[in-house]
Amino acid sequence: MTEAVSKLTWDLESIFPGGSASPEFAKFRKDLAADLESATRDVEALRKKGAAAPAEEWIDTMVRLRDLRERINHGGSFAYCLSSQDVNDEKAMVMLEEFSSYEAASDALRTAVEGFARAVDDATWEKIVSDKRLSGEAFFWNEFRRHARLKMEPELEKLASELAVNGLHAWERLYTKMAGDLRAEFTVDGKTEKLSMGQIKNKLSDPDRSVRKQAFEKYSEAWKSIDSLASMQLNSLAGFRLSLYKARGWDDPMFEALLYGRIEKKTIEAMWEAVEAHRGVIARYIDAKKRCLGIDRLMWYDQLAPVARAEKKFTYEQAAEFVIEHLMSFSKDMGDFARRAIESRWIEAEDRAGKADGGYCTSLPLLKQSRIFMTFSGNYNEMMTLAHELGHAYHSYVLKDRDYFARSYPMNLAETASTFNELLVTDAALNATDDEDMKLSLLEKKIQETFVMCCDIRSRFIFETKFYEERKKGSVPKDRLNELMVEAQKEAFGEILDEEGYHPLFWASKMHFSISDIAFYNFPYTFGHLFAGGIYDRARKEGPAFADAYRALLADTGSMTCEQVAEKHLGADITGQDFWNDAVARSLADVDEFVRLVK
Repeated sequence: MTEAVSKLTWDLESIFPGGSASPEFAKFRKDLAADLESATRDVEALRKKGAAAPAEEWIDTMVRLRDLRERINHGGSFAYCLSSQDVNDEKAMVMLEEFSSYEAASDALRTAVEGFARAVDDATWEKIVSDKRLSGEAFFWNEFRRHARLKMEPELEKLASELAVNGLHAWERLYTKMAGDLRAEFTVDGKTEKLSMGQIKNKLSDPDRSVRKQAFEKYSEAWKSIDSLASMQLNSLAGFRLSLYKARGWDDPMFEALLYGRIEKKTIEAMWEAVEAHRGVIARYIDAKKRCLGIDRLMWYDQLAPVARAEKKFTYEQAAEFVIEHLMSFSKDMGDFARRAIESRWIEAEDRAGKADGGYCTSLPLLKQSRIFMTFSGNYNEMMTLAHELGHAYHSYVLKDRDYFARSYPMNLAETASTFNELLVTDAALNATDDEDMKLSLLEKKIQETFVMCCDIRSRFIFETKFYEERKKGSVPKDRLNELMVEAQKEAFGEILDEEGYHPLFWASKMHFSISDIAFYNFPYTFGHLFAGGIYDRARKEGPAFADAYRALLADTGSMTCEQVAEKHLGADITGQDFWNDAVARSLADVDEFVRLVK
């Protein structure tokens, strides 16, 4: 491997040397399996003691559960990295299934603790969570008890977890394999090659409209070739989830997402109302963008089109230094962390076939490290992806010394640090240039992000809401899924997209609809974008002096609800309309300047 290539590929060897054939990883898994088996036997014996079991034994069990979940997270992240870097690594796929079984085994322990938490009296419970071994996670354990009282009887929850390994979670694994195997022929300058879906998606931001159009058509054709399988997969995943919800007495398909998102439904409703109220401002931005692009109709594949006459390209090294420099301008802690992550090769960025689609950041809790997965081909969007994922990694870094369960923050707040990074880097770049063409490009990227959050993400939310309502009545055919997707896009985009510019197969091509852990993995992005904008506004006003307060806010995300974090650190009531109206208006504040520059 050349030095240039090695900088673009991540270091997994320092985690477990040898990849999917690693002897150390094999021993790790063997020891984990043995400890899970031993814990299962001990907990079963503890359950038989019933009320006679001393509280001390339950404290030991809760500490044991924490240790096992941390190890499962660590090993599962490593296996996921292996499967992402090479979708044909069959051993890695088998290991992912193996870790699903470990999760199910630990869920059985969790279920036993839930049974105890449901039944124990308040005084005993308070004594338990005040113990020095658990007090650092008191918020989590109290929440744990509340959630336990909303579920089925422990034996039924245990059965549901076991069935999910080869049911609910298997449908997500199938989707990952389907998406990873998809290829499409793509022709540029007379040269035709087979590309993965991730490589083709990157071309949707190409300055050449014919390239974008071809990318969209090839992408759609590829998914059309397996839309029957994708429909079966999505319906089966949702059907499993709805059956489980029905047994628990959860009527609202959003109930779980709200519960584990630590957020109230009225907060989400207030956010979407504010988004809808500002669609006219978004339309002004799109009208100006169309003039810039020289087009009359905005198609799906035009959303990410660059408006600059010559889109600036970056090498990976240039992008990395750009991000580090501007993070450092706000917080030395953030800048130093980003440099360490990049120089330690925590990032997989090489543009090659055989990789999984998309990008993510995953934690390795036993090492107190993260790994970032993306595909970098040199454009500005990918530099922002780098900044975004480094935000996630920094968030984990801030929490790394907390007890394991106190590091677990809700999915809504998960987008806070990532979006903050994007805003910081974009504004720093704007302030550093006098070139109007460059300013136009940077402003467009910034507003484009809000456009995506307010229209694209909202369309996903609307689709999923309507899909789950119809799925309650039976399986939804692929043609109806296409219709629901277009209906959702029309509602969210209004007349912004051309009548022929929608993406009917988006339900199939978007991985987020097939995440098995939780439904409605969409509104957290919009929440995070707008919420982070409020935090960033404070940072802009106070400068580097706000860095410590920002870190303190991130540190509280594992121990508070979204509403509590906003109240404590921003003095804001996010269940009301005022906060969100201000947040959306602030995110679109650059539209006037963008329109001026276009004219």
